[in-house]
Amino acid sequence: MAAVLGVGSPLLDVLARVSDGFLEKHVSGAKGGMEMIGSKERLELTALLEDAELVPGGSAGNTVFALARMGIDVAMLGKIGHDRDGDFYKNKLVSLGGSENEFIRTEEVPTGVCLSLITPDAERTMRSDLGAAARLTPEDVANTRFSDYGIVLIEGYMLFSAAFDAVIEGARKAGCKIAFDLASFEVVNIFRDRINVLLDDVDILFANADEAAALVGNIPEDEQLEELAKHCPTAVLKLGKRGAMVKRNGEKVRVPAELVENPVDTTAAGDLWAAGFLYGTVKGHSLEACAKYGSILSGEVVQVIGSQLPDASWEKIEKALSIK
Repeated sequence: MAAVLGVGSPLLDVLARVSDGFLEKHVSGAKGGMEMIGSKERLELTALLEDAELVPGGSAGNTVFALARMGIDVAMLGKIGHDRDGDFYKNKLVSLGGSENEFIRTEEVPTGVCLSLITPDAERTMRSDLGAAARLTPEDVANTRFSDYGIVLIEGYMLFSAAFDAVIEGARKAGCKIAFDLASFEVVNIFRDRINVLLDDVDILFANADEAAALVGNIPEDEQLEELAKHCPTAVLKLGKRGAMVKRNGEKVRVPAELVENPVDTTAAGDLWAAGFLYGTVKGHSLEACAKYGSILSGEVVQVIGSQLPDASWEKIEKALSIK
């Protein structure tokens, strides 16, 4: 049985360093979050970027790829194009030991792309053209063998998908634990009422400070965690440089962040935090250890551009987590 099924948008990340002036001139919307754009705008922005790097991405995808690298059995449910980008994405996961069984392919549209625009303060502003990922249907989901998985990790961006309810229903019927990442404050602002209903079906909730504030208000952190934990057996509140707070079945821990002198990019920091936490969860480790693992992975990924860690980073992680 594969341990974790990630559900989300399999996107190729286009990583590029830009100035704050570039964002002000060429990118609409708030700095630091994620917004959907059309293919025309995406192509126009891409043409303005210099020295961009292409890597597998997507919120759930980042977590799944990291879990695969740590030796956890994983698969990804999402739609990719019948194109070179789709082959690249699928083959990369398989090369790390993941399964290709749940990928859905289409010839109608190309594989989706996310522009990750990184400013000098290491903040990332994401603009996504979902492409094939937006075409996932309830019919696609109906063919998924949820019973093969113990944990189903769903990214918050799936709330934009017509397949979202089918995923929740399929995971629940199969007896899977559902992990849900709120994804961004924009997602929370758009879907707040729906999220409040959804949380009763969630076993593990991941939220950062901005997302928690958008969902439960600008109240003290301890109170935010308590509000989130009212609905979910496990609630995670990620606080960036100030670490993270987690409550699981009445037990509460706080762990410090792995402080980094010169972070270069916050892309995937939350996704890699989730990977560390889920690794510990699958392995049956203590709540404090799970949260510590999250901090370790997050601390490594902010030192590189994008979500892909070099071998040297993985060697440090494997030693810290005693992965063999």
